[in-house]
Amino acid sequence: MKLVVLALPAFISALLSSASPVHSHEKKALATVYRQCIAPKTVALTFDDGPFNYEADIVDALDAAGVKGTFFLNGKNYRCIYEAIAVAALQKAYKSGHQIASHTWAHLDLTELSASQITSEMQRTNTALQKVVGVTPAFVRPPFGSTNNNVRTVAASLNQTVALWNLDTEDWDGRSAKQIIAAYDSFSRGNPNSSIVSLGHSPLDVTAHQVLPSVISSLKQKGYTFVTFAECVGSNTPYLTIAKPGTRDNTWRC
Repeated sequence: MKLVVLALPAFISALLSSASPVHSHEKKALATVYRQCIAPKTVALTFDDGPFNYEADIVDALDAAGVKGTFFLNGKNYRCIYEAIAVAALQKAYKSGHQIASHTWAHLDLTELSASQITSEMQRTNTALQKVVGVTPAFVRPPFGSTNNNVRTVAASLNQTVALWNLDTEDWDGRSAKQIIAAYDSFSRGNPNSSIVSLGHSPLDVTAHQVLPSVISSLKQKGYTFVTFAECVGSNTPYLTIAKPGTRDNTWRC
């Protein structure tokens, strides 16, 4: 009996040492980041910073041309996402087959936030889009395109992919329609076999009403195929969940 008692601590020690070690600094998964399409001569027209006043007009322009676009939406930027005009425009875009994606809640630089704050910025928008449109987006675009491993880790934890761009139209900088159209033309001439993921902004009148018809016509003539961002990167899953939109209640507020 004495021998058994003395051997017991050694047995426990050996058992613990043989178990798989616990690593406190294991690498966490990072969300994939895409800046261009996987196929040449494809173009994904993307629109940030909505909802505001022109999403419905952009949808009309895209539909008239027979192409699809992708809207990266904030919860509270130019307009609260729960306002009736915003809800109607986003539901119209979704029903027309355009992709709905996240641009996070308040257009903050996520690299300056803690992990919990990043999670809140992403999750609040996901929740809003579930209520307003009925979907949880599979793609998120960090405001300013500002990303780091913390941002990618949080995105991965929410099963979202990070969506950036390779053509900044700089419409946000007060460019004229002529200058924005020239940016598309310059990029397509300088990169004739490349794909295009363009960064535009749906709250801007110039983008909604002057740029799109010209750009779409020009790129079609150059042989480009128009796709949503999900299609651009070879994904057939633009949404993590799909359901009916929610019913307005007292949680629909910013």
